[in-house]
Amino acid sequence: MTGVRPMLDGVPETLLWTLYHRAYEAGQPYPVIDDPVALQLLEDLDYPFEERFGRPNAFLSQAQALRSRCFDLAVQGYLRGRPEATVVALGDGLETGFWRVDNGRLNWLSVELPQVAALRRTLLPTSDRLRTLARSATDLSWLDGIEDPAGRGAIVTTQGLLMYLEPAEVRKILAGCAERLPGGVLVLDSVARWQARGTVAGTSKVGSMTIPAMRWAMNPGERRKLLGAHPNITEVHALGLPRGRGAMGELIRFQHLMPGLRTLTPAMTMLRFGR
Repeated sequence: MTGVRPMLDGVPETLLWTLYHRAYEAGQPYPVIDDPVALQLLEDLDYPFEERFGRPNAFLSQAQALRSRCFDLAVQGYLRGRPEATVVALGDGLETGFWRVDNGRLNWLSVELPQVAALRRTLLPTSDRLRTLARSATDLSWLDGIEDPAGRGAIVTTQGLLMYLEPAEVRKILAGCAERLPGGVLVLDSVARWQARGTVAGTSKVGSMTIPAMRWAMNPGERRKLLGAHPNITEVHALGLPRGRGAMGELIRFQHLMPGLRTLTPAMTMLRFGR
């Protein structure tokens, strides 16, 4: 598949930035994430990564990889109790979580916009336990594709997605999951309000790419407000990043523990739904 040229802009293009940094970290001698599929994607895509995004940043690359690893650990933790659960990845982009956490029994549903869904189908390996649905995450009909959520279980991940939606759309997704997925969980990341303001003003860039407007933001201290999205949300708690590599990894972990610094990178949150 060498030479596939992705024709993406706006929010969909951001998936290439996250892939770029995650793959860079995966290629280090002692990476914080094992991601050979991401490394292969970088080879298979005909895209000027360095020209568009600049040279990889060691801090951002490790932070991006640790964010993905945090999602992986949450999924693996849920699967220990429900090994045949459905993992629903909303706005999956070119994430490769399926191959990082696959226990041989789970079912995986990626929900992506049509142009990104087509890219996933073109580039990524296939599996009879992996489906890609070309649909907006805000069209909750994807919930119909989860088999026996009460029995087998379901975990929903929303990595790098919700901040680009309107607040009402975020609430709709959280409420829909809480209503339809008893005993399930949802894992999200969120940016602080000051970060979102820069993107709305159009002043935030990575390389030559202007970061799309982030319409929904949440400071870490506001997590408990998520309980108000639906009565079936019974628990909301913070997820800490796993330990990184070397002094840079300690800096990232330390930054997440300090009130004055923890808003520099996205915050991780898990929601649990009642039965």
